Amino acid sequence: MTSVASQTRLARWWDGDLAYGFRRSPVAIVSALVLAVCLVAALFAPWIAPHNPFDLATLNLTDALAPPHGMAGARPEYLLGTDDQGRDVLSAIMFGTRISLLVGVAAVALSVMLGVSLGLVSGYGGGRLDAFIMRAADVQLSFPAILIALLIDGVARAVLPRGAHGDVALVVLIVAIGVSNWPTYARTVRSSTLVEKGKEYVQAARVIGITPAAILFRHLLPNVLGPVLVLATINIATAIVLEATLSFLGVGVPPTRPSLGTLIRVGNDFLFSGEWWITIFPGAALVILVLAINLLGDWLRDALNPKLK
Repeated sequence: MTSVASQTRLARWWDGDLAYGFRRSPVAIVSALVLAVCLVAALFAPWIAPHNPFDLATLNLTDALAPPHGMAGARPEYLLGTDDQGRDVLSAIMFGTRISLLVGVAAVALSVMLGVSLGLVSGYGGGRLDAFIMRAADVQLSFPAILIALLIDGVARAVLPRGAHGDVALVVLIVAIGVSNWPTYARTVRSSTLVEKGKEYVQAARVIGITPAAILFRHLLPNVLGPVLVLATINIATAIVLEATLSFLGVGVPPTRPSLGTLIRVGNDFLFSGEWWITIFPGAALVILVLAINLLGDWLRDALNPKLK
C-alpha cells in the first residue's frame, strides 16, 4: 500500500507544472546534469578519484609539474597534470569541490536559519523590535559581504589560540559567510510575514489561543518559504564564490584541506612560469559549478513565479 501511494505521488509530481517546466527547459536539464556530475565527483571523491592528493605517503616530487594530456612530457596517470608537490590536479579538484560545496551549503543554511527567524519575529512582532532588526540589517547591508566575513574571520583568529586555527578554520569560514548574508533573507521573510499575518487563518489561530511561537513556525513559516528556497538556491553559488575569494586571499581553509579557492591561489604562483594548468583547471571547475547552480536557480525562480505562468 505504501509503495502504491509513493508511486502515485511521484506520478502526480511528474505530471505537475514544475516537472513539466523542467522537461521543457534545455538549460535547466543541462544545468541539473552538470550539477549532478559535480556532486557525484565531490561526494564520492575518496572512492572515485584517481589519487589521494593529500596523502603524503603517496606523493612523489619527481612527478611535480607534469603537464596535462596532450602536451609534451605528460604522464598517462595524471589526466590534468600535477602541481609543484606532485599532486594530481584532477583529484585535487574533486576533493576541493567537496570543501567548496560544504562551505556553500552550510553557510546558506546558517543564513536561512538566522534570516528567516529574525524576519518572522520582525514582521509579526512589529514595533521597536521590528525597527531594531531592520536597522541592524540595513547597517550590515551597507558593508560588502566579504568585508563582514573578513572581520569575523579576523576576530576569530585573534580570540582563538594559534594552534587551533587549522582545526576550526572550516567552521569559522562557514559562520563568517553565513552571518554576512542573513539580512537578505530577513527582509524577504519580513515582507511576506507582513502580508500573511493579516489573513484569516492567522486571526483564527490567535482567537483559539495558539501561542505566537506556534503561529510563527507552524502557520506563517510554510507560507513564506517559497521565495526563500529560490533565494537560497541562487545564494549557494554566491557563497561558493565568496569562499573561493576568501581562500584565495589566504584566510580560508588550510592547505591541508583545500577548497577550489585555495587550489587557485596555489596555482596562481605558477601561472606566469608556464604551469598554467595548476590554476586554470580549478578555476574552470569553479566557473562550471557556479554557473550550473546559477542557471538552475534562475530557472527555479521563473518556474515558481506565478506572474510568468
